[in-house]
Amino acid sequence: MLSRFPFSSTVALLGGLLPAAAAVADLEGDPHELPAFIATGQRVANEEPAGTFAMPVSALRFEPLVDLQARNLAEAQGDVTIRGGIFENTGFAVGALNLFDPQTGHYFAEIPISPAMLSGPEIRTGLDNAFSGFNSAVGTVGYRFLPIASRGEVSFGIGEGGLRRGRLLAARAPRESESSALPAIDLEISRSTADGLIEGGDHRFHRYAVRAQWDGPAGRTDAIAAYQSKFFGWPNLYTPFGFQETENLQTRLFLLHHQGRLDSGGTFRLGGYFRRHSDDYEFDRTRPGLINPFEHETEVWAGAAEAELPVGGDRWLRMRGEALADTIESTALIFGRFNSRTYGRGAMVLENRPEITPEGVHGWSAGASVDTTNRDGTAFSPLAGWWYGWRDREDGLWQVSLSAAQTTQVPGYTALNSDPASGLFRGNPGLGRERSRNLEAGLVREAGPFRLETAAFVRRDSPLVDWTFAEGQTARSANPVRITTHGLEAVAWKQWEWVDLAAGYMLLSKSEDYGDAEVDASYYALNYARHRATLALIARPAAGWEVRIDNSVRLQQPNSLRTEGGRRSWLTAVGVLYRPPEHPQWEFSARVSNLWNDSFQDIPAVPAAPRQVSGGIAWRW
Repeated sequence: MLSRFPFSSTVALLGGLLPAAAAVADLEGDPHELPAFIATGQRVANEEPAGTFAMPVSALRFEPLVDLQARNLAEAQGDVTIRGGIFENTGFAVGALNLFDPQTGHYFAEIPISPAMLSGPEIRTGLDNAFSGFNSAVGTVGYRFLPIASRGEVSFGIGEGGLRRGRLLAARAPRESESSALPAIDLEISRSTADGLIEGGDHRFHRYAVRAQWDGPAGRTDAIAAYQSKFFGWPNLYTPFGFQETENLQTRLFLLHHQGRLDSGGTFRLGGYFRRHSDDYEFDRTRPGLINPFEHETEVWAGAAEAELPVGGDRWLRMRGEALADTIESTALIFGRFNSRTYGRGAMVLENRPEITPEGVHGWSAGASVDTTNRDGTAFSPLAGWWYGWRDREDGLWQVSLSAAQTTQVPGYTALNSDPASGLFRGNPGLGRERSRNLEAGLVREAGPFRLETAAFVRRDSPLVDWTFAEGQTARSANPVRITTHGLEAVAWKQWEWVDLAAGYMLLSKSEDYGDAEVDASYYALNYARHRATLALIARPAAGWEVRIDNSVRLQQPNSLRTEGGRRSWLTAVGVLYRPPEHPQWEFSARVSNLWNDSFQDIPAVPAAPRQVSGGIAWRW
């Protein structure tokens, strides 16, 4: 499949990186991941949800830099937005590989890999997203593969609404006395069912994931096969007409990834994957096939490679290339110009990274990326950044920065291929490449266990593809909009012996221009929090006890489509865990989501999920 790519520049970059990877038979030292621009910490207290088993998206519900807009459970269908973008502007990456769904960004977060195999999420924006993101104009949620250690877990849980959930995790790593050719292996099986807390809010989820890992002097390789099946219902799932809607999703993923370190001190990562995603949406579960069957299946083949190389002094060269091919078969998305597309992307950045001293030093980054497809032409995007850092008398770190970057993306098939003249979702086959320009200033303060990150930014999307509503119509339509977003974000966290705290704040304002389009309201681009604050607490009040509390408070921009819950919201999730000190392999837990039973609608006209209470027991070895 990948041999079809007609993109000479991107394939040349891939070809240049692959021989470098092949030449590392004499690697020394442990491989490590390429660094992210944004450091991460324990900023979310509850990474396990109350209503089902954990998925990679679960840890984003209270992430300060992310607004997760859920339908039913966040794990059922959750739109992930960053810095006031929409679900289509946010990408997901595992290792060096950007995972992608060409139908719609609603399914970007359908990742069938167990969170036990991955690190916590890294939120990449600005320069880092411009370098490593793919078709994600605003931000990328990145995960790293964790090393496998011998362990196991069996857990069960029950809760309101007929909730039943279970999980089996088993992992084995070879002992030092065994052959180095033997891989470490971990596998996970998870299942969750519920009748739901409101009529039509049931779900049936299954996930099966197995991974083999080879870790040695030449680097670390991960091979994954994973499958996830999700059926769920919700009133007004995608439309505001009061019908009991359902989705039935199946996601298959086969992925291979390798990382290593070069003798020169540089690093590299490369890999590829195949992803197949099936979607069966019912507008009215009591009358299957009403209006249209809405059945879709997409396939994606992708490969990527990136390297970070020292080039003398404090200077480093970062290079990246990736190629992707997709196809779609659909009963409804048949009104566009094409149903397959191939993509290529390359990026190169030169960085100056001196060690920060009390006297103060400055560093810089400069580079560019190129994006191309066989349907949309090619876009060249520059990026540049400057920073100044110093250490105070207590060896605390201060750093100020300025950066500017452009990113581009192309619309998915739901926007391009939906019937532009009739139906529930009206597309626009003439939509072209979207461009986003971001300018920001940042401040970082780090002192021992305390860290503060702030950024002020302005982003110009010209255009962005939004889904809009007009009076007298029964559908939402894909329309381009020129929109400017001003924002301020801040995240701080600190750890003490008995408690960890993390707080975040986001301020957003927007100005928009839909041109000649008839628009009375926006489902996504103008559905944002003007103010949003988060507070996470992890307390250890006594031996064996742990209390985890997440809070999110917001004031939403007015939206005429919102039918309940108003503009203000206070969401709280609580988890209480007990591990007997004399038997630490056992864990007993109680969890509550939406503690105050807040009725705020994350997405206008979509009912909020009520309070959910559940309990569980786990045995680990």
